[in-house]
Amino acid sequence: MASIREIQDELIDDFSFLEDWTDKYAFLIDLGKTLEPMPAESKTEENLIRGCQSKVWLTAAMKDGFVHFQADSDAFISKGMVALLVKVYNHQKPEDILHEKLDLLERIGLHEHLSPNRSNGLASMHKQLRNFALVFHSQNQIAG
Repeated sequence: MASIREIQDELIDDFSFLEDWTDKYAFLIDLGKTLEPMPAESKTEENLIRGCQSKVWLTAAMKDGFVHFQADSDAFISKGMVALLVKVYNHQKPEDILHEKLDLLERIGLHEHLSPNRSNGLASMHKQLRNFALVFHSQNQIAG
């Protein structure tokens, strides 16, 4: 299984082949289409990420020591952004999520091409992913 660093490097390579931000946004939207479907019963108020302009839902579960995320959004760009983060962090150990630096967003220049509202939403998505990892890591520490 690829590490968080390896996944980020792969995504950076993918983005580097794209000529302009129209193509990069199209790639981001396509990433959103790769998310596994989220069950309707998971699209609840408590699974909504606060701070996002559009509706973005995120859930997480531990399976065999690894965090499994599910996400969806009602907007194409937001769905692509959460898919990008899920791609980086899905099926990783909680401690790896907490300790590995996420530099993908800066290296592809995403923040520079987002509105302040979208940028805040992306930060909220990242924070929620890390919060899930923190909870699972804490539970592992208590159980261990």
